[in-house]
Amino acid sequence: MTNALRALDIDLHLHSQTNARAHEDRGPLTLVRGDGVHVVDESGRRYIEGMAGLWCASLGFEEARLAEVAARQMRTLATYHTFNHRTNDACVALAEAISAISPISGGRIFFANSGSEANDTMVKLAWYYNAARGRPEKRKIISRTGAFHGSTVMGAALSGLPHMHRAFNLPDQGVVFTACPNHARHAEPGESQEDYATRLAAELEALIQAEGADSIAAMIAEPVMGAGGVILPPETYFPKIQAVLARYDILLLADEVICGFGRTGNWFGSQTFGFLPDMMSMAKGLSSGAIPIAAVALSDRIYQAIADQSAEIGVFGHGFTYSGHPVSAAVATEAIRIYHEIDVVGRARRLGAHLRAALDEALAGHPLVGEIRSVGLLAGIGLTADPATGRDFDPALRVGAQVERRCLAHGAIIRNMGDNIALCPPYVIEPGQIDALVERLRAALDDVADTLSRDSLAA
Repeated sequence: MTNALRALDIDLHLHSQTNARAHEDRGPLTLVRGDGVHVVDESGRRYIEGMAGLWCASLGFEEARLAEVAARQMRTLATYHTFNHRTNDACVALAEAISAISPISGGRIFFANSGSEANDTMVKLAWYYNAARGRPEKRKIISRTGAFHGSTVMGAALSGLPHMHRAFNLPDQGVVFTACPNHARHAEPGESQEDYATRLAAELEALIQAEGADSIAAMIAEPVMGAGGVILPPETYFPKIQAVLARYDILLLADEVICGFGRTGNWFGSQTFGFLPDMMSMAKGLSSGAIPIAAVALSDRIYQAIADQSAEIGVFGHGFTYSGHPVSAAVATEAIRIYHEIDVVGRARRLGAHLRAALDEALAGHPLVGEIRSVGLLAGIGLTADPATGRDFDPALRVGAQVERRCLAHGAIIRNMGDNIALCPPYVIEPGQIDALVERLRAALDDVADTLSRDSLAA
């Protein structure tokens, strides 16, 4: 059975974000079940899942209540749409649950199926909003180098990661990029976090002036840049950025797909980093990754302009067949209910403090570790060839990928983004399991350090 599954996957499945030729040789890690923070492969081997899948399985991999709610909703109303004045009770309940925790009050909730769709929706709503108020020329979107905002055409165009653009020949979407707020890598010698944030705000203002404020609709930003390496901005970065945008009548769109639902120690990352967006996207943790669903929260100011424009045109011409799908909505509402019951915000703070302490203790002085970054239950480890100078590894060594493979050998799943390691465990992880995850990461780092040392001596 094991070999048969592997062969079928290689023959039939084009994987996301994967080297297709390497996959033909290597094949997949086939997972067949999960419980709590563990997943189990086809041979029965258990792994601590230190990434909650793709940043999303907040309640772990076998939450019975979500399964029960999905089954009950499937028996009651398995599907329906939200076009042309239709709704369903599960969709309404979810809109109410999101509105109760959203920092954006008094507006509306729009439903989609993925973070990519939600981010596309925010861009379209920004365009629609500006057209509604007689400013259709305001169309450009500011993003940031190192950002990830999805794999749809617009999501990829917004992403500041080169591999999202290479060979796709994406159409010109009017996206311009400003700097990634990575103080450790990009600050000038002696530049404080505060001064660095001030400089980035000034660079943003210069970009706006060069492009023309009248041509720019919005800026999109992740509170913490996830796929870019778990990059945390300086404390005053977002307030300074938002002040610049407000001066030039430019919307701020928060991509909360990773940060939302407690991950940073508040319900939403924008609350952690001190800004109030005009719109925010959410997905992943919205349903604990158990079923596809996403949402956009938009302010009343934007909603009112959209409503007026739709009345003038006769219809708001956006939406998806599965927007507000009753099964997805029911599961997401139950996930939010569980988040309240377990105090997900407090839990992320407490467990996050334990994770940070464990990382600091286990990785102190490690020859491959240059920096540890964390907020809430989310952490990034920057790898470096020389911690004293911050010298990078030769990219051809793919050190981060080596660490990820050795973690698998030690029974832990983490993720590398180049020479950055990400940790984003489920909220149901316990302190002892955090310790085990960090111990396995340390063992993997030791393995790779030994390999690099032997290779260096051999050379």
